[in-house]
Amino acid sequence: MLSPRRRVLVRDGRELPLIPRYFDLLIFLVEHRHDAVHRREIFDRVWSDVVVSDSALSQAIRTLRRTLGDDPRHPRFIRTVSRHGYRFVFEDVIEAADDDAWPLSAASTAPPEPAAADASADPFEPLLERVTHSPRSESEEEDRREAAELLHALGTSEALRRLGTRPGHAAARALLRDTRWDSPQAEDVPVLGAPAPIAVSRELIASRLHRAARAIATRWAGAAVGGGLAGITAGAVGGLLLVSAPGSAAPVAVIPVLAVIGGACGAIGGAGVGAGLSLAEAVARSQRPLALVAGAATGGTLVGSATQWLARQGLAALVGLRVNTGGGLEGLVIGLAAGLGYTVATAGIEGGLAAPRGRQRFRAAALIAALCGLGAFTLTAAGRPLVGGTIHEIARAARGSEITLTPLARLIGEPDFGPVSQQLIGTGEGAVFGFGLALGLMRRPSRTSHETLTDR
Repeated sequence: MLSPRRRVLVRDGRELPLIPRYFDLLIFLVEHRHDAVHRREIFDRVWSDVVVSDSALSQAIRTLRRTLGDDPRHPRFIRTVSRHGYRFVFEDVIEAADDDAWPLSAASTAPPEPAAADASADPFEPLLERVTHSPRSESEEEDRREAAELLHALGTSEALRRLGTRPGHAAARALLRDTRWDSPQAEDVPVLGAPAPIAVSRELIASRLHRAARAIATRWAGAAVGGGLAGITAGAVGGLLLVSAPGSAAPVAVIPVLAVIGGACGAIGGAGVGAGLSLAEAVARSQRPLALVAGAATGGTLVGSATQWLARQGLAALVGLRVNTGGGLEGLVIGLAAGLGYTVATAGIEGGLAAPRGRQRFRAAALIAALCGLGAFTLTAAGRPLVGGTIHEIARAARGSEITLTPLARLIGEPDFGPVSQQLIGTGEGAVFGFGLALGLMRRPSRTSHETLTDR
C-alpha cells in the first residue's frame, strides 16, 4: 500500500523505507501508470531542482524494483520502455481515500528483510566480493553499487567490520560511503580514523567526478558564458556612458572595445569560479557548505593569479607599460562571495548539482550578485581596482589613450576617477558578474530525446 499523504510504503504490514526522491519517483510512476513516462519528464519532475547524472535514474529504478520485489526480466511493477523511459505496469491498483485509517501493524517500523539474506549461507561475503571487484564496464559498476546498497540493508557496521583491509577495501569503502546517501537504512561510513583514509578519499572523489563529469562540464561552460555575457553587458553600458558623458573625447569604438574586454574578463572569472563550485558540489556531500566556499575561492584565486601574471607580462612586453593590475586577491574575494551566496541560496537542495527554477533561481542569482557586489566594494575600498579601475590605470599610463574613466567620475561628482567612482563602478561590476555567473551556473541543461537507457 502506498500513501502519498503520509509518505509511507507498506507491504505485508511492514513499512518499506525509501529516500524522499525515490518515494517521489514511485508516486509519479503510479500516478502516470497508464502512460510510458519519458525519462526527461521524470528528471523534470523528481529531480526538478538539481542536475544529476543519467545513472541516478537507473539507480533509483533499481532500488524501487528491489524494494517491491520486482524482476526487471519479468517485471510485475516497473517496465523499461526501450529508448524512452519507464511504465508502472501493475494492473491491480486500487485507489482509496488516503485518510487516517491506515492499516499499519506494530512491526511497521522494523527494517525490511534484505532479499540477499539466507539462513543457510553468509549473505555478506558474496556482496563483499562484488564491491571489492574492480569494474570493467558500466554494467559492472552498477552491479557494485547494487551490492553496496544491499550491504547497507544488511548492516553497515557489520559490512565495514567484515570488509577490513582485504584487497580492494579502499574502493569498496568509498563506494559504501557514496551509496549511503541513497540507502535509507545506511549508517555512517567514516573516512578519518578508518583504514587508508587517503586512498578512500581519492577513490571517492574519482568516483563522484566520473559519475558527474558531463554535468560538471556543462555547468562550467554555463558559468563561463554567464560571466562573459555579464562582462559584455557591463562593458558596453560603461562604454556607452563614457561616450555620452559631457566633455568626453572617447570615440564610439570604445563601446565594443570595453564590451570585449569586459566579456573576456567575465568569462575567465566565471570559468574559474564556476569550475571550483561545480567540482566541489559534485565531490562533497557531508561538508557541502565548506567545500563550496573553498572551491569557489580556489577557482577564483587560480584564474585571477594567472590573468594577473599574463596581463602584467603582456603589457610590459608589448607596450612597455608596468601597471600594478589586480588578479589573485580579487579572484579570492569574489570567489568567496560567490561561494557563500551560492551556499546560502541552495542550502535546502540536496542530491545533485543545484538548479533551481523560476523565481527561486532569480532569488538565488540576486543573493549571489549582492554578495559579489559587497566583495567588490570591499576590494575597491581597500584600494584594489577591478576591471574598470585597471583599464583607467592602463589608460593613464599610456599617453594619448582615450579610455580614461575621468568623464564617468565627473558624472558621479568627482573631478577625477577617485575612491567614490572606483567603489561605485567596482560594486556594479561585482554585482553584474555575480548575477550572470549564477544564471549561467544554475541553468538546467535540456535532455535530448535520443538518450538511451542504461538500466538493466
